[in-house]
Amino acid sequence: MNSSSISENKTLNSRIPRNFGTVLVICLVLLGISVLASFTLGSRPIRFHELMDGLFHPDIDSYGANVVRKRIPRTIFSLFCGAALGVSGALMQAVTRNPIADPSILGVNTGAALFVVCGIAFLNISSANQYIWLALAGATITAVFVFGIGSMGRGGATPLKLVLAGAATSAALSSLVSAIMIPRSYVMDQFRFWQVGSVGSANWSDMATFAPFLVGGMLLGIISASALNALALGDEVATGLGVRTGVLRLVAAFAGVLLCGATTALAGPIGFIGLLSTHVIRLLLGSDLRYIIPMSAISGAVILTISDVIGRLVGSPGELEVGVVTAFIGAPILIILAMKAKVRSL
Repeated sequence: MNSSSISENKTLNSRIPRNFGTVLVICLVLLGISVLASFTLGSRPIRFHELMDGLFHPDIDSYGANVVRKRIPRTIFSLFCGAALGVSGALMQAVTRNPIADPSILGVNTGAALFVVCGIAFLNISSANQYIWLALAGATITAVFVFGIGSMGRGGATPLKLVLAGAATSAALSSLVSAIMIPRSYVMDQFRFWQVGSVGSANWSDMATFAPFLVGGMLLGIISASALNALALGDEVATGLGVRTGVLRLVAAFAGVLLCGATTALAGPIGFIGLLSTHVIRLLLGSDLRYIIPMSAISGAVILTISDVIGRLVGSPGELEVGVVTAFIGAPILIILAMKAKVRSL
């Protein structure tokens, strides 16, 4: 074990990023702006007095106040989902040591979608609680399969091999989803709006179901952060520092799948949030996961909420689902990151 690696890990786990306070304030301000935008912008813009009526005067029954009240659960749900996907992306990147790992890229979302559509078609499920357990099972099995395939051959689980394995798995599972849906029109009707990813159907009951998974996954991620910093230095160094690498990977991966699976079950397969939020924070704060993980939650919440607002404005008087907006933004960024990763590996 290299003494300089131990010193590097101790420094990483003790130093607060110099600009952390500034970045935190900016992220919190953007969070407030995104919440305000979600309350007031859409096919029906809201005036200030209508916002105040909707938030603080439940006795007022005007149209504008009711619009605000309907947007409150949607906004909170988008914050929850964005935070969960942001942390999930950070954890998956740390566990796989792959800078372009993301639930959507690795096929985890599609695995969750397959299990949900099977539940709709063959088990007649319709409740959020049932969706969650099926989505978690599908996400877990897919994650294990993709990582196993990506780890085969020389070099182990390289970024490019994992992305290719995830893309191939996602394509195969998407074909299975279509094969199950096409002969069953009732399944297609129930599944088609969920499939593109949306936070528009959120309600308080769904959020109550989602909250324990969100809290549990985030706590596991935050607790694992220091050990994941050691893992970034290599398995041998991490083992020398007392980290049980196998257990750590299992716990961190479970937390990532828990967050991703629960979000996918209720909001559909929304892609690229984990990739975008984590890279933004890493560029601003460096590689210390003790700061990347919680800050990815905030940035993920901001990105998803703003994307939802953009979808409402672009699609007015209807709306463009948030999954379409995040894919439109995230796909070019993924291409750039993949090209840089390929150049670094040459």
